[in-house]
Formats: sequence, C-alpha cells, structure tokens
Amino acid sequence: MATAAPGKIAEIRARLLDLIDQQPEGTILPSERELAARWQVARMTLRRAMDELVLQDLLVRRQGSGTFTSRPKISRRLAMTSFTEEMLRRGMKPASRTLELRRHRADRARSRQLRIPLGDPVVEFVRLRLADDAPMAVERTTVPERYVPGLTADDLNGSWYELLANRYGVEIASGTCHLEPAMPDQKTAERLQIPVTQPCLAIRGMSLDVRGRVMESCIAMYRGDRYSITAELRPPRPSTVRGAIG
Repeated sequence: MATAAPGKIAEIRARLLDLIDQQPEGTILPSERELAARWQVARMTLRRAMDELVLQDLLVRRQGSGTFTSRPKISRRLAMTSFTEEMLRRGMKPASRTLELRRHRADRARSRQLRIPLGDPVVEFVRLRLADDAPMAVERTTVPERYVPGLTADDLNGSWYELLANRYGVEIASGTCHLEPAMPDQKTAERLQIPVTQPCLAIRGMSLDVRGRVMESCIAMYRGDRYSITAELRPPRPSTVRGAIG
C-alpha cells in the first residue's frame, strides 16, 4: 500500500492553513474530493494533512455534515495559577465581568466547605471570565466575609488571587479540585454564548492560605469547545521502607 510523502503532506497542510485563515470560524470546507481535484493530490494525502489539523483543533469533522474551520482549544494547567495569569501567559487579553454579588449566612453545606460556623456571613459572587473578549467560563465563588471585608463588585475585575494578596494580605498555598463533564443550564449557556447541548467542563474546588484557612469554595463551568485541561504528572517517590510488600 502506498504511503503519502511527508513533503507532500506538509505542502497540503500549508494550503489548508491558508484556506482556514481566509475563513471565519465555523465555515464548512469544500469536500475532500473537491479539494483533492483542485490541488491535484491523492485523497489519502489530503486526509493525512487534514487529520493533523483536526488534532490541533483547527478543523473539526461533523459526521454527516462535513469538515469545519475551528479555533484551537485553550489548554489550562492544573496548577495554583489564576485565570488572569494563565491567559496572559498565553498572550491573550483576560477580562472579568461580575454578574452577581451577594452576602448571606452560611448554610450547612457552606459551613462544611469553608470550615466556618453555621450562620457565619459569606460573600458569594459570580463572574464571567473572558479571553480576547470571548466568554470562556462562568465562576461562582464563595468566601468567608471576615477574610474580605468591604469587598465590592468593582474589586473583581482583575485577578482574584492578586486582590487577596495585595489588599487582604492573603497568600494562597494549596487547593483541591474535582473535574467532570457537565451540560450547562439555560442561564449558563446564554452567558457563555453556547447552546445548552454544548458539553462543558465543571471544576469544583477549594483553596487554602498559608495559615491553613479555607479561603474559597468555587465551581466553574468552562466551555468544552474552547477549553482543555492539562496536568503535570510525576512518578511517585521510591519508598524509603525496605522490604515492604506493595
């Protein structure tokens, strides 16, 4: 069976990239048969080049509909970095829009999550996170009011962790998070400008400061069509107990 020459694949890939750059996101490409005839190339070579761009999220195939232009997903590391820091690191313009802010008393669930007495005042706020003006996530954060006295909606337009450090002298030291796929409700879908049928990534987490206090409980819905999550994995340290069975 003949295989496609790497040089020819690279040439067709460059032509496809040029075609993608000329089209807005979501544009359907001509059929493989049409492109192969236009560029006088074997369909196998064309498909190999398209496969590479699908893996890079520059093209997306929809069964029964065709191949469409796309934008690569933003990959966020699982690390103690803020959304603002992560977007700046990727050369994108981060922004936040505060959608809700209210104060109330902690119910049993909140008191357990935040490790505070039942009925203690908490501040709960919802923010829309944007990158290059495109909505990326909706975050709902709850924090004990005693740690952030005087917090207002206008304070939340930048990095939350920078605000904690600079105004309240709080240094975030560690945290935990749980990821799972989820479907957005109608309000969340409208805020993210996606259909309710678009899967999202739900991230639930909590953060602790250097004194061991739970500073926040957070749940965020990230767009599944624009976001992926990466994690740095390291092998476990060798056991120092010799002769152990395991």
